[in-house]
Amino acid sequence: MWCYSYSLLLVISKLLLVRALPVATFTIDNLTARSVELNPYPDKPRVVFGQDGTFKLTVFADIHYGENPWDWWGPEQDVNTSRLMRNMLAMERPDYVVINGDLITGENTFRENSTSLIDTIVQSLDEAKVPFSSTYGNHDNQINITHIEEIERETSITPFSYTRRSPPGVGGDGGPGNYWVPVYERETDTSPALVLWFFDSRGGVYTNGTSMPDWVDESVAAWIADETKAMNVAWGPPESRSALAFVHIPPHTIQAVQETLNSTVNPGLNADGLGQGSTQATTNPASAGNDSPFWDALNTHVKNLRAVVSGHDHGDEWCAREPTYDVIFCFSKHSGYGGYSEEGWGRGVRSFVFRSSLPSDGIDSYILLEDGTVRARVLLNREYR
Repeated sequence: MWCYSYSLLLVISKLLLVRALPVATFTIDNLTARSVELNPYPDKPRVVFGQDGTFKLTVFADIHYGENPWDWWGPEQDVNTSRLMRNMLAMERPDYVVINGDLITGENTFRENSTSLIDTIVQSLDEAKVPFSSTYGNHDNQINITHIEEIERETSITPFSYTRRSPPGVGGDGGPGNYWVPVYERETDTSPALVLWFFDSRGGVYTNGTSMPDWVDESVAAWIADETKAMNVAWGPPESRSALAFVHIPPHTIQAVQETLNSTVNPGLNADGLGQGSTQATTNPASAGNDSPFWDALNTHVKNLRAVVSGHDHGDEWCAREPTYDVIFCFSKHSGYGGYSEEGWGRGVRSFVFRSSLPSDGIDSYILLEDGTVRARVLLNREYR
């Protein structure tokens, strides 16, 4: 009788214990599941630093495929841009490539062939077998093309693309390209040494022809906070890893930075004056400052943010420190034969070379033109102003 009572009590105790555990178990399961999500590319090779401990990232921007497809001029510019991309890839031999917006001049394309231009764009990257990511610009949202269509096409045709779409509810209408890519020092590491962030600044028009907001949607701010919190849980404190951010249209605060440039400290072409339509939330004066939630969240939650990189303004290629958050901002380099340009601006790429995986080490950055000329070389470190 005693044994039976004891056994019964033991069973009841176990049942009570199980009933007392759901909250803890749920939390642990959630963290485990979230940790799995922090490897967003389980079926792709890890992006890693080179065997010499460095990491070179090359940025193409504003390649503007698809202009004037109804005459000889437009297709010829696409051929020229493809040649430039192949030559730049051969000269730089990067570990990673970013295409920083305006892949297609969507207002010039036809509905039936808009996304097929992506096939041509990625061909040189496939040939070089280099992993890459894209952001999308105002010319990628037009009546005959959308950001989501370009993302879906890109990711469906090449294994080298690490572009992905935002989670549901993040990015607002027309802005589905918010994501990040981890970069590891070694293939076997459990946490990355560098996180590449990509943001969708939208712009252009909806498919019905009405204007689209030209700033990163405020929903991205909460997503940044959530993602960085999960990273810290899964990977530990952020002091040991760096970050680099890309967005096509420059944040609104960069407009004031241009007025303080020093050509010695901030070398490079400075031929595009920033004004209405040249930075986020300035197309309509009433929208000024609408990119602040994104900008504040990025600089508050993403630690060791080494630089923020934009395209959009084809005549600018400088780097400078933005004083509000003391973060370095750099323009990409206009790479395409499509898109506006002027004599002497040239075409090429901006490269970033991480000297090591340590956040305390500097990053060499420079503009490389298609004729092999290097200019605007700077060392991005804590002392850079």
